[in-house]
This record gives sequence, C-alpha cells and structure tokens, in this order.
Amino acid sequence: MKQFVKIFVWVCVVAVLVIGGWAGWKKRQKAKEGKTAEERIFAKVEAGPLVINLVESGSIKPREQIVIKSQMEGRVSILYIVPEGQRVKKGDVLVELDASTQKDNLVNQEITVQNAEASLVEAQEKLEVEKNQAKADVDKAELNLRFAKEDLIKYKEGDYPNNVNELESKIKLAEEELQNAEDKLVWTKKLFDEKYVSETEYRKDLLSRNRCELDLKTANNNLKLLQTYTYTRKLAELESDVSQYTMALERTVRSSRASVVQAEAKLLARQLELNRQKIRLAKFESQIEKSRIIAPADGLVIYATSNRGPWRGNTEPLQEGQEVFERQELINLPTADTFIAEVKVHETNLKKIYVGLPVRIRIDALPGQVFMGKISKIAPLPDSQSMFMNPDLKIYNTDVELEGGADLKSGMNCEAEVIIEQHDKAMYIPVQCVVRNGEQAIVYVKSGNSVEKRNVKIGLDNNRMVHVLEGLAIGEEVWITPPLQEAVSLRAVDKVADVSIPSRAEAEAAEAKRNAESRRSSDDEGGEEDADARRKAMRERWEKMTPEEREALKKKMQEAGFGGGPNGGGAPRGGAPNGGGAPNGGGMQAPPPPQEP
Repeated sequence: MKQFVKIFVWVCVVAVLVIGGWAGWKKRQKAKEGKTAEERIFAKVEAGPLVINLVESGSIKPREQIVIKSQMEGRVSILYIVPEGQRVKKGDVLVELDASTQKDNLVNQEITVQNAEASLVEAQEKLEVEKNQAKADVDKAELNLRFAKEDLIKYKEGDYPNNVNELESKIKLAEEELQNAEDKLVWTKKLFDEKYVSETEYRKDLLSRNRCELDLKTANNNLKLLQTYTYTRKLAELESDVSQYTMALERTVRSSRASVVQAEAKLLARQLELNRQKIRLAKFESQIEKSRIIAPADGLVIYATSNRGPWRGNTEPLQEGQEVFERQELINLPTADTFIAEVKVHETNLKKIYVGLPVRIRIDALPGQVFMGKISKIAPLPDSQSMFMNPDLKIYNTDVELEGGADLKSGMNCEAEVIIEQHDKAMYIPVQCVVRNGEQAIVYVKSGNSVEKRNVKIGLDNNRMVHVLEGLAIGEEVWITPPLQEAVSLRAVDKVADVSIPSRAEAEAAEAKRNAESRRSSDDEGGEEDADARRKAMRERWEKMTPEEREALKKKMQEAGFGGGPNGGGAPRGGAPNGGGAPNGGGMQAPPPPQEP
C-alpha cells in the first residue's frame, strides 16, 4: 500500500511538470507569433478642430519695474524698511540703512580736509617766497657779473694806462732830475777842484746825483714790473672774476628755477591732495544720503528676496536688523499695472515657438479666468539656474506680455498655453501611434486580422495628438503601441560619408610636411643670416652622422614627401655638405631635417 502511494505521488509530480512545461512552451510560442488583430489596441484617424499648442508653467511678474539696490559700501544693517505689499508714492522712504560709521568717517574727513586746505595755503605762500628769493638771488648774481665785467674794462682801459702813464712820467722826471744833478755835479766838481766850494758841498751834489740815478732805475723797474707781471696777473684775476660770476649767475638761475619748480610741485601735490580729500568727503556725504532710499515713483513694494528661487542665494525675507551688502537688490517697485508671464521652455520645443505667437494664460489663483498675451522675448541662452541644478536640463526663459490683468499679483503661478497652429478641420492621431525611422514617420494600420506598415507625412503635435498631412484616411485604425524596434535614431543610421579617410602613415607624413613648410617659412621670415646659420649647423650635423643614420633620415623625409639633405631648404648642386652630392650620389632638395633622425 505504501509503495502504491509513493508511485502515485511521483506520477502526479511528473504530470504537473509536463503540463507546466507544455503551458510555458505554448505561451512562448504565442508570444513569438505576436498578438492577433483582435488583441491589439487601435485608435481611429479622426478629423476635426485641432490646436497645436505648448503648455508650460510659469509665474507672473511686472512688465515694468524699478529695482531698488543698496548703494552703501560694505555690509550695513537695515534700520527701517517699508512693509512688503504696501503701495508707496514718489518721495516716500522705502529703506533706511545704518550710516553711523559713515557719519564718524565724515567728521574725521572734514578735519582732514581742513588740514589739507591749510597745507595748500602754506604751499602757496612758500611758492611766492621762493619766487621772490629766486628773483633777488638772480638780480644779485647779475649785478656781481656786471661789476666784474666793468672792473675788467676799467682796469684794461683806465687803471692800467693810468699806471703806465704815471710810471712813465716818473721815469721822465727822474731822468730830468738825474740830468740836472749830473750838470750840477760837473760844476760843483770844477768849483771843488778850484777850491771854490767845500768838499761837503761836492759830496752833497754827488749824493744827490746818485739818488736821482737810483730813482730813475726804480721807476724803470716799476714800469717793467707793471707791464710784465702786475698787468698779466690783474687781467687774469679780473677775467676769472667775470667767468666765476657768469657761472655763479647760471647756478643761481638754475637753483632758483629748481626751487620754484619744487615749490610749484608741492603746491600741485597739496592741491591734488585737497581735491582727493574733498572727493572722499563728498563720498561720505553721498553714502549718508544713500542710507535713506526714497521711492523714485509710485508703486507696490515687493521685496527682491520674494522673487528668488531656492538656488539663488539668501532667500531670507528682508527685515529690520538684517545686514545687506553693496548692490544687493532690496525692493522691486512695479511702475505700471501691466504684467508678463515668465515661462520656461525646454530646448526640444524651441523650434515650435517664436516671438509674436499668441498665448492663453490661466492663473492658479483665479480659476475660470483666461488672459491673452503674446510671446515678447525668448532668451538666447539656457537658464543658468536650471543648468546648475541639472546640467543636462536646458530650458529657456520666455516672456509673455499680458493684455489687461488688473487682478493679477506678482509671483502668482500660471499655466501658459502657446498656440502654435489652429486648424478648423484636420486629421489627427495620438502621438504614440507614430514611430520614426530616421526622418521617416511610420504608423501601423489595421488590415483585417493583421497590421500594415505605412509611411506617413505628419506636421506638428501638441504632445497628445499629431497632425497627419498625408498617408492616412479618416476612419482608418492605427496601432497605438507599435513595435519600438522600428524606431531608429538618425544618430544610429550607418550611412557612408562622402569623405576620404587617410591611413596613419599618410596622416603622419602630411603632418611632417606641414611642419617642414612651417620651418621653411620661419627661415624665410628670419632672414638670410639666420637661415645660413641653421644650414651650417645642419651640414655639421650631417657630417657627424653615420651612413645608417643618413639613410634613415633620407628615408623618413622621403616618406614625408621631401628629399633628404643637411642644407635646410635643399642642398645646392647635389645637396651634400661639400657640394658634390649626398653620400649616395643624389642631389637632395629638402627642408630642414628633424632634430632626431
């Protein structure tokens, strides 16, 4: 009995496995054969009104607004700010910033300006003193030079001739006195010989004659001394005085001019310093004035932080006591009751839209109301904020001008429907019915119990329905879920391009040729002297090469489309260094060989 039960259990297990395997095989076979026409889902080709539109979300913003920014340097605290949402009139105080530091700086700067003004006055007075002193010194130096010149003329034309005349007169007088003394001595001698006069008188006349003779000699010596030594020395001394006073005058003029220029430079520096300090003073005054921000026009107060997204820095609402920095946007002040809708369009939809297209705007906060507008601006570059959040996401900010909108508020969420095309009667099918093979649109049309693959021509779609231009008839049924293996991307199409692909060796040879031509042009631009020096160095290098290295170099340059030689631009008459040809006997016209053969 137990054996029978055991056999029965095994038979049941085998039966279950066989039945399960057969069922699975049938299921796989049925899947391979595909669904029948009855099991597929189809959609009919319909005709009727069709709107090709693009629906994007966005937000409402004022069309015209004044952006109020902080103009104070550094970081300052807010002492007062007008409540957000309040309407203000032109001249009302919007924001008051802490200017205590600027006020302290203003007091210190006023003192600095006063000191700079005092320094300027001092520099002006010093300049006048330097000019006066310079004029006095120059006048004195000119007077000394004039006196020196006059002394020179006076001595040459006055003192010296007078001294000469005086000494000549003395000589002449001494000669006459000597003649008289000699004559008298002769008579006294005769009288003394005849004993008419005493010896004392004779000696007296003799002494008188000797004295006159000595006076004449002295007078002659004085004249000779004057003409030979005194005149030359005195003349050189006076001429030296003239030269010294001339150079002293030049030194005085230059020194005086330098002193005046230096004083003028100091005056200019003081003037510039005063101007700089006044500019700083005006800057502090301006900073204090900018601490009170006045409304430039009537409008509704909207804090700038309210329009920022979560990825645009600090989104903390502005409030008293908060610190703000220079050029930070504080308040947006709309100046009109007109608005725009800012929507973000994905890059795939840019080809559908353009400026001027009509747009229907629906406001989330105002259900049932529809506002009309038109596209006024499409950003030329993608939104950087969205790119920062997702580098693969490229969306473009698009502005839509709204007509009317008295009930609108800035910041409201909206839905923008861009109307691209409108057709009173057009054929259309669901977009999922169409697959693309490259640029060709394909649909599968119901034909009895099977489907027929058919190429169609389509227009734009609104992400739900696609406009069918050609290839289908109204009432035909198309397969909603066509096989995706028919869809082939343009990037995956293997199409032979009409281009030639060089081999690696040809590409390397062409690159070597371009480099050689570049070096040849460099030789031409560098001048004959540089080219001769390079050719000489290459010839020396060629001479030092072994035959194997020369052969390798020639082969490499021939592969590049040149001959091979050490002469740079082609060896003349044979190309070898000695003019008799290369080692293999062939003349070579070649550009400079590569550095390493």
